[in-house]
Amino acid sequence: MPSEPVENYLKNIYKLQESGETVTTTSLSERLRISPPSVTEMIKKLAEEGSVMYTPYRGVELTTAGRKQALRIIRRHRLWELFLAEVLDYPWDEIDEEAERLEHIASERLEERIDSVLGYPRRDPHGDAIPTAGGEIDEVSHISLAEVSPGDTVAVTRVSDSSPEILQYAAKLGIVLKRKIKVKERVEFDGSMRVEIAKKDQFVSSKLATNIYVEEV
Repeated sequence: MPSEPVENYLKNIYKLQESGETVTTTSLSERLRISPPSVTEMIKKLAEEGSVMYTPYRGVELTTAGRKQALRIIRRHRLWELFLAEVLDYPWDEIDEEAERLEHIASERLEERIDSVLGYPRRDPHGDAIPTAGGEIDEVSHISLAEVSPGDTVAVTRVSDSSPEILQYAAKLGIVLKRKIKVKERVEFDGSMRVEIAKKDQFVSSKLATNIYVEEV
């Protein structure tokens, strides 16, 4: 099994790729809070082991084997998040940090048991897809709330878990998964939006709107 540092590298390379970014040693350094020379050293090691393809000054990509390993750790992480939220009643802005620790210690047997107890879920509490045990994942294209035109009504499908503050702010406004939102107005000056949530008008900042993902209803 990969070591904890290796799992963290592979998981974060996958997440950066998933967001559409070109994965560089600089972006990994910022995301992992590790010095650039240390990141470069680890990336070279992963390339030698066959987990990534690395071209200096051009970026890093997961190989098929590396992607499989990344999805395995992401599966455990998201199952733990759902277990913490549904079984232990953790708020959704606290589960990521706990799952970060638990994802590295779960055996396959425990992983299968958690999956079974939860009813073989497809999504975690933030709306992210949970990979299958076979390494498959639903590829779903989302649009952000910021892209929705005034007058349209949408339903929340995913909320970015990139920071607890985003989740706390969203929850405070009543923005949770499956919640319907009607966009009433976009303020051109700063990109904020006036929306209707649960029959109440709210203002959503442009930053939050880009971190809320929705589908048409």
